[in-house]
Amino acid sequence: MKPVRVLIVDDSAVIRRLLSNLLATDPEIVVAGTAGNGIQALARIPEAKPDLITLDIEMPEMDGLETLVEIRKLYPKLPVIMFSTLTERGATATLDALAKGASDYVTKPSHSGGSESARELVRDELIRKIKSLCAVAVPRARLPAVVAPRRSDRPQARIDLVAIGTSTGGPNALTALIPQLPADFPVPIVIVQHMPPLFTRLLAERLHALSRLEVREGKEGEKLRPGQVWIAPGDYHMTVARKGPEFVLGLNHDPQENSCRPAVDVLFRSVARTCGANVLGVVLTGMGADGTRGSSEIREAGGEVFVQDEASSVVWGMPGSIVAASLADRIYPLTVMAPEVVRRVWMRRALASAAPS
Repeated sequence: MKPVRVLIVDDSAVIRRLLSNLLATDPEIVVAGTAGNGIQALARIPEAKPDLITLDIEMPEMDGLETLVEIRKLYPKLPVIMFSTLTERGATATLDALAKGASDYVTKPSHSGGSESARELVRDELIRKIKSLCAVAVPRARLPAVVAPRRSDRPQARIDLVAIGTSTGGPNALTALIPQLPADFPVPIVIVQHMPPLFTRLLAERLHALSRLEVREGKEGEKLRPGQVWIAPGDYHMTVARKGPEFVLGLNHDPQENSCRPAVDVLFRSVARTCGANVLGVVLTGMGADGTRGSSEIREAGGEVFVQDEASSVVWGMPGSIVAASLADRIYPLTVMAPEVVRRVWMRRALASAAPS
């Protein structure tokens, strides 16, 4: 298999050299060229013929967002990974870039050189995302086989909670899904989107501005109400527990699961144990297999799991893993996921209300 060709675009010679050296450690990736700004990048694409571009956001002459817009006009399917700073300005620009068609993003080390551990984290994350977006086979961790559990024979219970998990491509998927939900949506929604601190708050604010529902970043002890959407804050696992007749949020800093914090498995496991059969799990586009074990527990408890289809996913890792494990009750394109979720929630609540006690 031919190595993945990467074009590195950054105005900092230090960062260009850093990324080139990091990517050179993997034999399945080759640096096809570098550019110091967007104008140079657009000129070099035809000769470099990259399979993927890493694109800095803040550059002179033509910045990353302007360059991205031009790349999407000329090369609509060419994967682009934004390289941003972990600041409010950087996070805002990254979300703008994702909305304009960027495939994914990686955050820079705090300092140009960065510590050895920081460089290793960037290298591992960047290489993993490059291979995922370019469909290079990535060895999976050896996990116990997930066997589709036998479903409960009792009638399906009403849905009292919707839990959503997503990763790569998730911000745009959530932007397509959440604003479609009606103002009278009868249950709360809890979401894990793999993102660092600050990014999750800004994502919640954006979704809130676009939606008829109240969208907020999760907080310890918050009571869940119908019409509310809660997004797990970056670097914290989010759980749901029962306090009397109510559901409340919990946050913790337990070890990562599936190399993630927040992790979908943590949330799904908690809602399965707290809500039993009264939960609908939804897994959208994302890299890796986070959510598979949690989906197994949701189904074991009698709940259902919907997943996004491959054609509409940026990366079909997370939903594809659930399908491969025979844990998906329904597979839907993103365009119809919201109406199907609404229909299922209302239908199961109506059937539960009509059932004899």
